Amino acid sequence: MSAVAHDAACIFCKIIKGEIPSFKLVETQYSYSFLDIQPTEENHILIIPKHHGGKLHNIPDEYLADLLPVTKKLVKAIGFDQDGPDGPGYNVLQNNGRIAHQEVDHVHFHLIPKKTKDAGLIVGWPAQETDFAKLSEMHKKLLAKLET
Repeated sequence: MSAVAHDAACIFCKIIKGEIPSFKLVETQYSYSFLDIQPTEENHILIIPKHHGGKLHNIPDEYLADLLPVTKKLVKAIGFDQDGPDGPGYNVLQNNGRIAHQEVDHVHFHLIPKKTKDAGLIVGWPAQETDFAKLSEMHKKLLAKLET
């Protein structure tokens, strides 16, 4: 398949173009997936759009629309498609910007299997106390922006 990645300095664009080898899994017109070479867990996979963009909002919708069906196919391939809340699970992680832990400036999704509590991705979630007045105000502001 022809690649549309276009940043000559980008490691992921080079992987898509075949300039850097990878352990490719699924390739479509819009996306490319491969094993992470620095995995947090066995079967840690990266799914990337073939359009170069540093953050999610830089990627055209047709590329974004392809990423989750490919991710779903990969979940099934690694055998983590059991239903119900118990047993193995998985994380789908996507970061935007250095402050959000993005290391490569090309949008990418991590599919990280989670076999046990201590395996795979370990997340801290500093939840704030509920403030309904503050939430209501944020809700109004966001709705106003969405209507424009």
